[in-house]
Amino acid sequence: MASDKVFGFEEVAKHNVTKDCWIIIAGKVYDVTPFMDEHPGGDEVLLAVTGKDATADFEDIGHSDSAREMMEKYHIGQIDASTIPVKRTYVNPQQAPSHVDKDNDFLIKVLQFFVPILILGLAFGIRQYTKAE
Repeated sequence: MASDKVFGFEEVAKHNVTKDCWIIIAGKVYDVTPFMDEHPGGDEVLLAVTGKDATADFEDIGHSDSAREMMEKYHIGQIDASTIPVKRTYVNPQQAPSHVDKDNDFLIKVLQFFVPILILGLAFGIRQYTKAE
């Protein structure tokens, strides 16, 4: 069965264009190439989550149950979790902040939540507008 196949992260990351697009969500690999034109947020949204684990992006949007059911037809296998790179950011100790500003921390969290939603809304609006013409 194809869904039993295990892929390494590097192999999945190579499929990052409109005509060949794979994504990783919750440990599963999906070939969403046939869905690119149908995705409500446009193909740009799917392309933006290639080359990483897209689970958080997927969950943040709040997909419907029918969307989750639809995913199964694109499921092609599992990801070998040990091959997913851990993203680490190095901060020079001399540049590290000496204290945490609670107000700025809250603002950053709010922006991290709302900016992707606003971008997706804008992309959806543009897509709807261009379809009407």
